[in-house]
Amino acid sequence: MATLANHTLAAALGGWIRNVFDPVLLRWLLAASFLGVAAWTLVPDRLADESAPPVASALGVFGVTVVAFFLAEMGDKTQVATAVLAARFDSLVTVVAGTTVGMLVADVPAVFAGHLAAVRIPLRAVRIVAALLFAGMGIALLVAD
Repeated sequence: MATLANHTLAAALGGWIRNVFDPVLLRWLLAASFLGVAAWTLVPDRLADESAPPVASALGVFGVTVVAFFLAEMGDKTQVATAVLAARFDSLVTVVAGTTVGMLVADVPAVFAGHLAAVRIPLRAVRIVAALLFAGMGIALLVAD
C-alpha cells in the first residue's frame, strides 16, 4: 500500500511536470534526470544505524508499517525514477502499475528470503545494470527526433 501511494504521488508530480514545461526543454530535463538517476543508482543505499523509538498507534502494526515505509521512501531513487518516467510517458496508471510491480518484484523475494538472498544476489551487478538502463533511456532521449 505504501509503495502504491508513494509511486502514485511521484507519478502525479511527473505528470504535472510534463504539462508545465515546453516539450523541447522537457526532453533535455528528462535526459538529464535519467542520467542523474543512472549515476545515483550506482551509489549503494545505506541503512541508518539509529533505532527508531517504539510507536504506539491506533493504526496497529500494519498502519504504522505503511506510514513508516511511505515516509522512508520519500525522495528515494525509485520515487525519483517514477516521477521521471511519468514526466516522459503520458499514462499515469501504466507508470504507477509498472513501477509498483517492479518495486514489489524486487522487494518481496528479499523480504521472504531475507539474509539468504542478500548474500547471494550480486547487488553491485544489479546496480550497474539498472544504471545502464537509466543511462540508455537518457541517451535515447537525447538522440531521438
